[in-house]
Amino acid sequence: MDDTDQALLAEPSTDDALPDAEAGRLKRKVYERELRKLQVQLCHLQAWVKATGARIIVVFEGRDAAGKGGTIRALTERVSPRVFRVVALPAPSDREKGQLYMQRYMAHFPAAGEIVIFDRSWYNRAGVETVMGFCSEAEQDRFLDLCPQVEGFIVGAGIQLIKFWLEVGRHEQRRRFEARINDPLRQWKLSPMDLESYRRWYDYSRARDAMLTATDSDRLPWSIVRSDDKRRARLNCIAHLLHLIPYKELTAEPVELPKRSKAKAYDDTLRDRRFVPERY
Repeated sequence: MDDTDQALLAEPSTDDALPDAEAGRLKRKVYERELRKLQVQLCHLQAWVKATGARIIVVFEGRDAAGKGGTIRALTERVSPRVFRVVALPAPSDREKGQLYMQRYMAHFPAAGEIVIFDRSWYNRAGVETVMGFCSEAEQDRFLDLCPQVEGFIVGAGIQLIKFWLEVGRHEQRRRFEARINDPLRQWKLSPMDLESYRRWYDYSRARDAMLTATDSDRLPWSIVRSDDKRRARLNCIAHLLHLIPYKELTAEPVELPKRSKAKAYDDTLRDRRFVPERY
């Protein structure tokens, strides 16, 4: 990040003064208690998906710093990555640019017994590509026209498609960007593209509204999550995901640890090996 980029967030903003960051926020103990309850249900969902061969796609979209990554981590941290697969594709290669636009995303669609979570998706065309000029207006219009048809084919093939938009406010996005600048553990999250997206707030607002107008319907709805409070956003999002999927809690087969066989027992104590120094 150069001096010009740093100055973008250091300059006085035309926004009002930032409100108290902690006012009305969900307390950590409450969040952790409720999250554990939801994660238990996610484990039940996982068992049901494996048993029934269900195929589910979950799309996460939203502005930069809206909290997509944290929500996805809360959703997946207690389940198997073999069932809940997270897909976060980089910028397309030259070869991929010559393919059908949706082609590189379809390669990651779920097989039976899988939930695929897209951390950003084909809706890049309606968002960053539109705002940053990476696609033409004609390409944007064609995408918005064809996207509902393509998604109709997806759900028609028996895949459940769930779409989340995380909506963060101007004040909170600014606060999160400033936190990334000042915290060495978060600086890796801040890219020149993030700073440009901050500059183009209203361009993204127009692109968002055009996308929702064209692609939100009763059959293919967008679920909007207010994400100024990250903890509430994560809980609300996971709870709604569980509500949308008609899973059932299955009765687990009882498990009992077997006795270890001593038929070929030997002294298995490790000696004279390269142990890590115990610094703590």
